[in-house]
Amino acid sequence: SLLSLRAPLLLPKPTYTATRPSSYSVYEPDYLESLKPKFPQIECLNVQIKGYDYPLLESYQRFLHSVAEYLAMDVSDCYALPPQQTQVQRLRPNSTVIEADYKLTTYERNLQLNNVDAPQYPQFLRIAQAALPEGVQLTVAEHTDDHDERRYVPDKELLDLKTELERMGGATPTKKK
Repeated sequence: SLLSLRAPLLLPKPTYTATRPSSYSVYEPDYLESLKPKFPQIECLNVQIKGYDYPLLESYQRFLHSVAEYLAMDVSDCYALPPQQTQVQRLRPNSTVIEADYKLTTYERNLQLNNVDAPQYPQFLRIAQAALPEGVQLTVAEHTDDHDERRYVPDKELLDLKTELERMGGATPTKKK
């Protein structure tokens, strides 16, 4: 009988109001909001792979390119950098006598991705790490100007001509008419 004495709990009915998002403006049409990307985007990513075996590296880059296209990522560029030569010497124990001399070549390939959706990035990274071949190093970083600088090999003749011109006194200023 204690339960029958209690008054029923009355909650106010919820009210629904139609409001426009604050990002809209009075003078902008509604369809402009639909053109914006659904998720935050990473503007430009460089996927850098390095290794000692060139055919393996090229095959892995082709695989990453196909994965990126499958995930509907914009692959803007794929390129190779000139190989780096490293000389390694193995010495005999407790002496300075060279036992063996090795010349190692490190190859590098790059894949550039543009406007990567934030939810797709971890998926791409997991697939890339799971399929990473032995002896291959994978680095993913945002694109910088340094990546472009490393890409182009300097022209030795042009650099020699520039130093010769500076040694002779620099370029002569032209007269404006």
